[in-house]
Amino acid sequence: MPKLSFRFYQDHEVRAVWDEEQSKWWFSVVDIVGAITESPNPRKYWSVLKVRLKQGGDQLATNCRQLKMPSSDGKRYATDCLLQDDVAELIRRIPSKKAMEFLDWFTYSDNTIDGQSRKKAYTLFESGALDTLEPGTVKCLQQIHAYLFGGLYNFAGQLRTKNISKGGFTFANAAYFPDILRNIERMPETTFDEIANKYVEMNVAHPFMEGNGRSTRIWLDLMLRRSLHRCVDWSRIDKNNYLEAMRRSVSDSTPIKKLLRDALTDKINDRETLMKGIDYSYYYELP
Repeated sequence: MPKLSFRFYQDHEVRAVWDEEQSKWWFSVVDIVGAITESPNPRKYWSVLKVRLKQGGDQLATNCRQLKMPSSDGKRYATDCLLQDDVAELIRRIPSKKAMEFLDWFTYSDNTIDGQSRKKAYTLFESGALDTLEPGTVKCLQQIHAYLFGGLYNFAGQLRTKNISKGGFTFANAAYFPDILRNIERMPETTFDEIANKYVEMNVAHPFMEGNGRSTRIWLDLMLRRSLHRCVDWSRIDKNNYLEAMRRSVSDSTPIKKLLRDALTDKINDRETLMKGIDYSYYYELP
């Protein structure tokens, strides 16, 4: 199964597939056109532009390769794709106010902390290291965080000692972490509701200065995999719905439980599902 990536530019999905022979990503042209133009039909926009490029003898049109990409209906369809260098050339040929802004994002997004951490997340899943951790423990969560953010934050894997807040909500007082985290660790995790409750409580604790969401979603999946032989297909959960449900979970966990339950899958060893889940998990953290 080929490695897939799902990046997001201002809520526009940009799909990519990995080429093992060339060790490079191929990016969906239609997704890029849709992200930087106002066209209601980016597929038709690209079809017209492609004809013009061919008629003008532009090499870019012939550099496309048709590769199968997953669609919203779950099926795979052949779509025109370009390598990274050709994507930059394509963007320069499209008259759009967003073109250069998109190019900056496309070129440098992998050099950000999130971009580098996401690469670490890919490696973490593929290395098999997750199988050596003890799901549901605080140590497990710290190990995940240390792996994702090691070398990026000097506090990677370390419990915070300062109090933090977000959106007007103050997370658990760091002074009481020994008791708080011990109690969370002791929470049962044999049923879906128990696991979801434990996940919600750890979110309220927010034990790290940064990177809590990305770490605890992996932590959640490890508990689900061990106890229920399920994991969350994060691509089935809308970003805004998830963030709103997590905000409400402090007083009412019903919405987040419904989102998680509806997105459960038994594809716990499916590489595409896991890789796609990483991309969506990181997408949730984008402003």
